[in-house]
Amino acid sequence: MNVRIYKDTQAIGTAAAALFAAQVIDKPDCVLGLATGSTPIPTYKKMAEMYREGAVDFSGVTTFNLDEYVGLDHDHDQSYYYFMMENLFKHINVPHDRIHVLSGTAADVQAECGHYEDKIKAAGGIDLQILGIGRNGHIAFNEPAADFAPTTHIVELTESTIEANKRFFASADDGPCPRRRWSWRWSRSSAPPGRRRGDNFLNEFTKQFCVKAVE
Repeated sequence: MNVRIYKDTQAIGTAAAALFAAQVIDKPDCVLGLATGSTPIPTYKKMAEMYREGAVDFSGVTTFNLDEYVGLDHDHDQSYYYFMMENLFKHINVPHDRIHVLSGTAADVQAECGHYEDKIKAAGGIDLQILGIGRNGHIAFNEPAADFAPTTHIVELTESTIEANKRFFASADDGPCPRRRWSWRWSRSSAPPGRRRGDNFLNEFTKQFCVKAVE
């Protein structure tokens, strides 16, 4: 594991965006795994900036998001589809039909989980994934436990997670409840760490973007 420490969120955002850009340049038809929340916003802003400057083209990219609230449609301002549109997809050129976010209003949520897995497999798996760790240690809303479910599944939210996310909703009644979230697996890669396609290129590209970020 390669652990890097940066001085602030902007430096982290620049470093992470550089990794994504390098992946896309190295493999234009790559599959990116994306996350929501306040932490990746600086990364998405930097990715949008790179696109505007012509440094990277996302037109061949496919994306999969980690999770979504069960019960919220994509037009709800607290859905993660809405979040991704506002914070990233409106600002870069990923084709709409290559953007994948779970449907919070699917008639059969278990079937939706299975369909999501099928789409990921059909795309060839995830090339690069961004993850966040919650206050209680959850990863992609997989709450701390002895084992993680290996595929897309419904998550029972803990009270601490519900409390931490209430602030994003207009009222407590509108906020998350124990079964209003589902989550995709927290990591996925067919290649062992350190041997993924383009690692050397990623490292060199990242150095160019990150030197100033850590000074």
